[in-house]
Amino acid sequence: MTNTNGSRLPPLRVAGRVERLRGRLDDAGVDALVVTTLPNVRYLTGFSGSSGVLVVTATRALLTTDGRYRTQSAEQVAGAGAEDLVEIEIGGQQAQRDAARAALAGARRVGLEADNVTWEQSRQWIELLGGTEVVPTTRVVEQLREVKDAAELARMERAAAIADAALGEVLPLLSAAGSSRVTEEQFALELDSAMRRAGAEGVAFDTIVAAGPNSAKPHHRPSGRPIGRGEPVVVDFGALFEGYRSDMTRTFCVGGEPTGELATIFTVVRDSQARGVAAVGPGVEAKAVDDACRGVIAAAGWAEKFEHGTGHGVGLDIHEAPTVSPLGTATLAPGVVVTVEPGVYLAGVGGVRIEDTLVVTEDGSRPLTHFTKDVAA
Repeated sequence: MTNTNGSRLPPLRVAGRVERLRGRLDDAGVDALVVTTLPNVRYLTGFSGSSGVLVVTATRALLTTDGRYRTQSAEQVAGAGAEDLVEIEIGGQQAQRDAARAALAGARRVGLEADNVTWEQSRQWIELLGGTEVVPTTRVVEQLREVKDAAELARMERAAAIADAALGEVLPLLSAAGSSRVTEEQFALELDSAMRRAGAEGVAFDTIVAAGPNSAKPHHRPSGRPIGRGEPVVVDFGALFEGYRSDMTRTFCVGGEPTGELATIFTVVRDSQARGVAAVGPGVEAKAVDDACRGVIAAAGWAEKFEHGTGHGVGLDIHEAPTVSPLGTATLAPGVVVTVEPGVYLAGVGGVRIEDTLVVTEDGSRPLTHFTKDVAA
């Protein structure tokens, strides 16, 4: 696979992932798993269609989907090196159900993904499998996804580079915001378009651009409000590249350096984020990273103004395990990717959030996002 700069990316290979999943079935209390969460299906097979179910037993891996994906499924499974491991059944709903039932014949306990399957879907699987015991499972595949391999990291790094370049391309719009009356919506659209021009297949999530008092809303949706000089502007965005996502937040002050209380907020959040980044490393509890960030903000007297977790995992989904928050229970390991994104939000004044995405290494961490943290725009 060649990226948009012409350099080779390591190929994604999934065969080992299916085998690792089989090794976890006993711990999950099942001898077969029905995978219906689409990012999990993609992780295990390479197939990225909008409809598909993967049945994994001790001896078989069967992907079922419909006729829209006859060619795509075969190409993608082969491209992921799994053509000799993953069988493909193409057909209507009944044909897919019959194939799944046949693959599960002989299984004693079949697991469903409890976080993805509705009550009605559970009932249908119970009915389909007759006397076979059907049980809920939680995060069996997601736990495998926490540690990224070299091919996954290469795609995430490429997504981050695309986002970095796109922000650099459109940032001058903020410098002219006082006179041109650029709106939050317009800046978000230009940023999204720049990512597509740079090679992204889409955005990693809905881009956040929040200016002035709107910057005190952590998940503000871009509006038609013009961006004014002297205002803080929170820009939270990411690119999607070959299924993998980036995530970065920068906060700028339009037209120069911030003053007064806003200047103090910028300083505190910058220091908090730096403390959290420094804490990321192998063997570190995710909660300890949150504690590092939260302690700086609490010491400044704004503990109650930091009302979200410090970060989260990123990969095929924009929010994955592990959780970096006061409730985080994970211990970081090499290959785990997390964000560090503390923020302070004061209604009527504004908000500041700074975020980087980091991969844990054998001796610490390295950032995937590199855009400058200079305040002035």
